[in-house]
Amino acid sequence: MKKLRVAVLGTGAFAEACHVPGLHSHPDAEVIVLCGRNATRTRAMADRLGVPEISLDYAQVCARKDIDAITIATPNVAHARQAKAAFAAGKHVLCEKPLGMNVHEAIEMVQDAERTHAIHQVAFTYRYLYGVQELKRRLLKGDIGEPYHVRVQYASWEGVKPDSRIGFREKRDCAGAGILYDVGSHLFDLIGFIIGPIESVAGSTLLIPRERIDHRTGVPAQVETDDIASAWFVCRDGIQGHLFASRATPNSGDKAYIEVVGREGALRASLSRGSVDMLRASRSTRPAWEPVPLPEEASTGRPHCLRTMMWSFVDACFRGRLNSNVDASFYDGLAVQRAMEAVQESACRPQWIALEGGVGCHVPDE
Repeated sequence: MKKLRVAVLGTGAFAEACHVPGLHSHPDAEVIVLCGRNATRTRAMADRLGVPEISLDYAQVCARKDIDAITIATPNVAHARQAKAAFAAGKHVLCEKPLGMNVHEAIEMVQDAERTHAIHQVAFTYRYLYGVQELKRRLLKGDIGEPYHVRVQYASWEGVKPDSRIGFREKRDCAGAGILYDVGSHLFDLIGFIIGPIESVAGSTLLIPRERIDHRTGVPAQVETDDIASAWFVCRDGIQGHLFASRATPNSGDKAYIEVVGREGALRASLSRGSVDMLRASRSTRPAWEPVPLPEEASTGRPHCLRTMMWSFVDACFRGRLNSNVDASFYDGLAVQRAMEAVQESACRPQWIALEGGVGCHVPDE
């Protein structure tokens, strides 16, 4: 069987931890070129991972006739132009989240994808968790009755640690936004994946002003993107919910999770790359969270979602279509982009209701 020949664009941590090794591990795929911006860094990473060729020109890579597919693991600002070049050359594309820098870019990326018969997939890793998939299955089966509330959360101190550094996610012109795009994109996607389309959104973001060392220049610079994003949303059938994503607050034991509450109980799935993969249930008659059985592979402690996601892309390229039960297309990426942009718009014109006399209780003088 002919192997799928893939080029990986990007030499960051996720390309090294996920894209290249995930593709290499598939028996019918091979990474034949790694494309970066710095020759020394790109060559060193290619040698570590066993990639035979490097390039500094993504357009040239996309145009090569000996390449079948492109995966994009670059800063957000590069996604649209790189996907455009790949589709123009008839390549299958897996793109990291968020799909683009804004809704306009995401629409153009969907249009570019539509002009071809190529696979277009977005790397929403959490979809491949056993706990998330079992939650969805039980919800559809009616295990917790009619759902009425969703809570999805990610909370960490990692963005405000004294030794944290500035990367592309902290720069507005490279990332578009901070935690909203980085983690919020995953969370909004899960809502659509498990519950269905989001119909309305209101939200806010918060940036904590501070300086940190730029990891590329070694010079102190200002953090420019949001550290906390919060949103309230309404889905089909009036299902309401709340999203909270933060790189500047503690968590209450669960760093990240999605929780769906129904008339007969609740289900909560942990969120990670697979190192933590659990599903728990609670009911009004038994409030304590109880574990729900999952396949043995869920408890290995390894980030199994990374390989599963990359294999899903390879398999989709051979099959000629995504697995609609789990894989995310560029249409899903666009839906997420619309939700995130709604949060940004809402944050710019919040409709706060002032409380007369403030929130305290005034006791009149006798």
